[in-house]
Amino acid sequence: MALNARLDHRKPLVFDTHELGRRPGAQQRLTREIEAPRDLGIQGVIGVPEGAPLELDLRLESVMEGVLVTGTARAQAEGECVRCLEPLELELDADFQEMFSYPDADDRGRPKAEPVDDAEEDEDMLFLEDGLFDLEPVLRDAVVLALPMQPVCQDDCLGLCSECGARLTDDPDHHHDATDIRWAALQGLAGSLEDGEKDEMSGEAPRPARANEKQEK
Repeated sequence: MALNARLDHRKPLVFDTHELGRRPGAQQRLTREIEAPRDLGIQGVIGVPEGAPLELDLRLESVMEGVLVTGTARAQAEGECVRCLEPLELELDADFQEMFSYPDADDRGRPKAEPVDDAEEDEDMLFLEDGLFDLEPVLRDAVVLALPMQPVCQDDCLGLCSECGARLTDDPDHHHDATDIRWAALQGLAGSLEDGEKDEMSGEAPRPARANEKQEK
């Protein structure tokens, strides 16, 4: 990643490392509670609602190359069960670790003698800017990795009935009597025969016979 645009220290996910200093081995612990940014999670599946409380617990460590940031983000994620479509909530604990490099140091932590134009090398790197770093891209990646791609309300959720959409976990014995279409014609014929037997038992002649009697008269 190329050098960041100028960072604003007032933004909740921008942190200042000036107090830490550049002496290798120096450490600093920070905690901060912020409002979750927009679209934090897996879009359309599960995520932390915008504005929800998000707790950050960070450890900053000064190393030769820059500042190593290790931390955990905690929040309440919300989504929808992929089986029964019911709303669900889960506790999110997202761990992360990222190096923010000094822009004026090479890969051994030594000051660069001359500027080096290596775009490919910079693409995967995050840099400090005037002693500041932006945690947001690291946080977003960590949250996505910590969330389930197919969230369920409970491990043994039975999903929905394919016939009527009923939630099967609420009624495990729910079922529908399925009729094999190959027997449907025979069932219709059986019904016609039963109707004929009922007519004979009631003493009435079948309708075709009564029609013939009227024609003879």
